[in-house]
Amino acid sequence: MWGAAAFLCVLCGALGTMGRDSFWEGWRVGPAFALEAMAIADVVLVLASLLLGIATQAIARRLGGNGKFGPTVTLFVVVFWATDLPRLALDACLPGDSFPVRAAAWITSAFGYAFATLLIRGQHHLPTHKAVAAVSIQMLAAVALLKFPAATG
Repeated sequence: MWGAAAFLCVLCGALGTMGRDSFWEGWRVGPAFALEAMAIADVVLVLASLLLGIATQAIARRLGGNGKFGPTVTLFVVVFWATDLPRLALDACLPGDSFPVRAAAWITSAFGYAFATLLIRGQHHLPTHKAVAAVSIQMLAAVALLKFPAATG
């Protein structure tokens, strides 16, 4: 499962990077520089995703959950990025502030939040309200930073 989580992070990081005007400006200047920037962004994204999964695991355990570390972290990462793929695909083709991209961001955020809650509820045998609490901080942070960034381009 770690491979799937890492692959989705790299794929989503590449799609997200290609959706930015700054990547294409860098590509015109020098493709090697643009690809290097994409690789750095992918590494940061993998680390940030793992940290969000670890935080979710820690909060779920603190709320009385008993799930295992590996499956919780990797499945959280897979669920988050798998639900975000449609938005990233649209963002790579359309302007980031267009209506379809914004609508996809809201819809994929809702699905990601719901699936992550179900994951934590099942993995840790927690009641739904505790699973929602365990997922809330990480999903809100990820949504604010990744799906609805302050500046596009």
